[in-house]
Amino acid sequence: MAKATFRIWRGNSDGGRFEDYETNISEGMVVLDAIHQIQAESASDLAVRWNCKAGKCGACSAEVNGRPKLMCMTRCNEIPLDKPVTLEPMKAFPLIKDLVTDVSWNFRVKKKLKKFKPRPSDNEDGSWIMSQKDIDRVQEFRKCIECFLCQDVCHVLREHRLHDEFIGPRFFVYLASLEMHPLDTEKRLADLKENDGIGYCNITKCCTKVCPEDITITDNAIIPLKERVVDEFYDPLTKLFRVFKKNG
Repeated sequence: MAKATFRIWRGNSDGGRFEDYETNISEGMVVLDAIHQIQAESASDLAVRWNCKAGKCGACSAEVNGRPKLMCMTRCNEIPLDKPVTLEPMKAFPLIKDLVTDVSWNFRVKKKLKKFKPRPSDNEDGSWIMSQKDIDRVQEFRKCIECFLCQDVCHVLREHRLHDEFIGPRFFVYLASLEMHPLDTEKRLADLKENDGIGYCNITKCCTKVCPEDITITDNAIIPLKERVVDEFYDPLTKLFRVFKKNG
């Protein structure tokens, strides 16, 4: 058993400061365990959001030593304990208290996005015929647990605060799961270009790096969506085809 110091942000939207708490770390502990221990020992009013403690609900998202992480999946033996471990709330969203932020903006964004719109069924019983390859392509995107770590690390939201113009990587993943679905017929490319701000993404891949589900956000979701937008609105042959179609 070893002692470790956790430097935790304490405060609310009006301001706050970092406070140091020392606690014992035993084998197998994760950062969330340490937080709960600190709550029991010396900071009963410390606010932290958590639920499953199994890396599947996304509730305990925070920044550990400046990096967005799930506290329940961050093992204490994998971070340096010879100096204070800094814990602070996600920076891309409004602070409520201590380590808890208001992530409701994400749910408002999702409500505005066009939903799944399947083509008519292929068979009389209402079923469809799909290839396994097409189904497998979108399965990766379904692993998202909506922890919003990718939203937090994205500089467009985190630093430039363009929440009114940019939906963020989590929702590009969501739209990719619909756009690439073999049955979907909804048209979303104009929204991606004009309303969702996909042009702001400069594919730094920071969102992919922090994803706890190892979703290849940039390469498999964002870049293909960018390519579809370019093909639709900037490809010269497509523009020429539209002109002939309009005048035909």
